[in-house]
Amino acid sequence: MASEVAGEMHRGRCLCGAVRYAVSGPLSEVCGCHCTQCRRQTGHFLATTNVAVADLAIEGEDSVRWYRSSDVAERGFCGTCGSVLFWRRTGTDRIAIAMGGFEKPTGTHMGGHIFAADKGDYYEIGDGAPVYPADG
Repeated sequence: MASEVAGEMHRGRCLCGAVRYAVSGPLSEVCGCHCTQCRRQTGHFLATTNVAVADLAIEGEDSVRWYRSSDVAERGFCGTCGSVLFWRRTGTDRIAIAMGGFEKPTGTHMGGHIFAADKGDYYEIGDGAPVYPADG
């Protein structure tokens, strides 16, 4: 697993435990993505933190399945239980990690919502974080 940086380590896993991960250092503010693809994948909206790939260690990486959801990005999920885990833009050194798998406390907070124009019609965004109709 990842080594500790600045004394901070955040751990998480999928529902069945086949995939476990650790992030060294603090987590970025949470981004809520309300785009159609995230809503279809999760059943609601996707809340993620964005970290450097170098700060992420994955145990059980052979259980991660990647789905190329567009020309620019792919989504990682557990091949055993189906848990949504990761989102990454092709060709970058950053990866978004779904917040639901992290153990508490995470030490972060909601930083904003993107693609709010595509959100479901059954809920309102009302947590006070900035709301962007497109990608921010």
